[in-house]
Amino acid sequence: MRVTLSVPSRKRRKRVLKRAKGFYGASSKRIRTVYDAVNKAGQNAYIGRKLKKRQYRRLWTVRINTACRELGTTYSVFISALAHSNVKIDRKSLADMAVRDFEAFKTLVENVSKPVVSK
Repeated sequence: MRVTLSVPSRKRRKRVLKRAKGFYGASSKRIRTVYDAVNKAGQNAYIGRKLKKRQYRRLWTVRINTACRELGTTYSVFISALAHSNVKIDRKSLADMAVRDFEAFKTLVENVSKPVVSK
């Protein structure tokens, strides 16, 4: 008995066409161009997820730097002081603190920035 693969192939095509919904022109209609368009969209989505992380880190850095400059220091000096005083707070939390609770951020900057007396 001969087995045709029409049902699985139709299912596969329908699944890919569903992912291409909203694409422009033949990229959402013709199966050969749909495969290319969906693959390209997947690549761009992967790249976009990586870029999103970079962009957020840059945003956090800008926010921390702005808050630090209002208090008379710079981002690099502040981050260095955090490292030397063994304070383990990530940049996301620092940026959130700088925006939402400036008084707590100010206290943190003052406590970390105290000069360490060496013997």
